Amino acid sequence: MYCFRLCLFFCSAFFLCNSLQAQPMNTLTASEQAAGWRLLFNGKNLIGWHSYLQKKPGKAWKVEKGCIVLDKNPHSSYADDADLTTDETFRNFDLKIEWKIAPCGNSGVMFYVNESPAYRETWNTGPEMQIVDLCCSPDSRILKCRAGDLYDLIAADTEWVTPGGQWNRYEIICDRGHLQLFENGHKIIDTHLWTDAWKQLIAHSKFATMPDFGTFHQGHIALQGTENGKIWFRNIKIRTW
Repeated sequence: MYCFRLCLFFCSAFFLCNSLQAQPMNTLTASEQAAGWRLLFNGKNLIGWHSYLQKKPGKAWKVEKGCIVLDKNPHSSYADDADLTTDETFRNFDLKIEWKIAPCGNSGVMFYVNESPAYRETWNTGPEMQIVDLCCSPDSRILKCRAGDLYDLIAADTEWVTPGGQWNRYEIICDRGHLQLFENGHKIIDTHLWTDAWKQLIAHSKFATMPDFGTFHQGHIALQGTENGKIWFRNIKIRTW
C-alpha cells in the first residue's frame, strides 16, 4: 500500500509539473477570462497589494522573475515582512495560487481578513490554509498544522504537497460559507463556516481567545510572512460572484 501511494504521489507531482509549465506565468486563457477570472498579481509589480496595516508593501516583499518573493534577512523589521494583503476585499470567491517554499519554511494564505488596528495580525480574524515545507519544518508532522490544513482547525484528508523548492497549487473556494480547499488538484477539506460546528472548532483551537476570528463574511486575502526561509508566489487569480 505504501509503494502504491508513493507511486500515486510521484505521478501526481509529474503531471502537476507539466500542467504548471503549460501556460505562461501570470496570464489568463480566453476560457478563463470568459469564466470571469482575473489576475491578482500581474507578474511585474505589487500593484493591488500592501502590507497589513500599512499603505504599501514592506521592503522584504519583492517581484523577481514573475514571482512575488518574500526574502527576509536578520535585519528585517516587522514592517518589512508584515503579511502581504490585497487592497480589495472579497465575499464569495474562487482563488487559485501557486507557491514554493525554501526547505524548513513556513507560511500560509489567509482569507476573510478584517484589516483594522483593533487586530494586530491577519490571523486574528482570517482563517489560514497552511503552507509549510513537507520535510523538515516541525509543523509539517502535526495534524492541523501541515501543508494544506486549515490551520489549527481541520486536518486535510490526504497530503499532496511536494517538498520544499518545488511548486504547489492551492485553490480556495468560499461560497456563502461553504469552504473547499484543494491541494495540487485534490480536494482535501470540505466544511462550512459560521455554523455552530464551526464555532466549536474555534473554541477548541488557539483562536479561542480571539472573539472575532473566523466571523467575517467578507475580507482581504493575505500572504503570510514566513517564519523562516524564503517563499515564492505566482499565478494568483480569482473569480467572484
